[in-house]
Amino acid sequence: MSAKLIPPTLEDVRRAREIIRRTLSLPTPLVHSPGLSERWDAHVSLKLECMTPTSAFKVRGGVYFASQLSADELERGLVTSSTGNHGQSIAFGAASIGAEATIFMPTDANADKIAAIERLGGKVELIGERFDESRRKAEEYAVERGARYVEPVEEPKLIAGVGTAALEVLEDQQPQTDLVLLPLGGGTGSSGWVTVRDGLGHSAEIWAAQSAQSPAAHDAWRSGTIEDRPNRSIAEGLATGTPFPFAIEILQHRLNDFILVDDSQILEATRLLWDMQHVMAEPSGAVAVAAAEQERDRLIGKRVVIVISGANATREQLVDWLAD
Repeated sequence: MSAKLIPPTLEDVRRAREIIRRTLSLPTPLVHSPGLSERWDAHVSLKLECMTPTSAFKVRGGVYFASQLSADELERGLVTSSTGNHGQSIAFGAASIGAEATIFMPTDANADKIAAIERLGGKVELIGERFDESRRKAEEYAVERGARYVEPVEEPKLIAGVGTAALEVLEDQQPQTDLVLLPLGGGTGSSGWVTVRDGLGHSAEIWAAQSAQSPAAHDAWRSGTIEDRPNRSIAEGLATGTPFPFAIEILQHRLNDFILVDDSQILEATRLLWDMQHVMAEPSGAVAVAAAEQERDRLIGKRVVIVISGANATREQLVDWLAD
């Protein structure tokens, strides 16, 4: 971990919540699912982080990060890289304070996510076949222009912002939770959850889930070694080939389990969510449901919260994915 990066604390998350409340309508819903509860013989609730202005959890981090910019940073503008949801969060946060934002995305990026970023006033640059290429180009562009580069994960303020969802559950909405399952791409969300859980002294286990087609963070967490891995998942929000050391170090001895599921299981989970609860999620938003289905014997009798992290899918994608 870089010496310049200090992991956020529970108090940082609480401070972020007070600021974010001025812009976003919180908390997001926590909905009990009778169908999934019966299926897994557990008490299952869904934390609908897809119910935000950008239809994804990351907007919390974007709003808080933008609120902490200096006057000089605001004038120079923001640059970041994203497959879509992080980009929307930075565009949304920048718009809320009148700053410019340029988002580098892969050339095959989700058209709806591109349109959403542009609708918020962000400028989109389509560079590279995969996220990792876009990320390198964005870093170079920020240096050339003197702009403030926003690391998608290696940024404590983003983690503090997205961690506010964990406060809503573990402190307010369902403090008796036994287990939380959530998606993990880069690791901001999971880092926020373990920060809040440990800060509160809560006993809930926290499991992360990722696609076996893009297992970089999973493999780094298990091995303790930061190495590039294949990156071919259709779940855009999880499609990262290079692990982020800051998040891995935060999670290394605090995440209780990290589960890999196949893309085919993730697509089945999007269908299961619709069939059981009529909740629409993009694949990266449904990966924790796929993990719960795979590990269903370990859920029996527990009070479980599953984070549905996003719902940014095009109509064409949904028609394809929801078909049997």
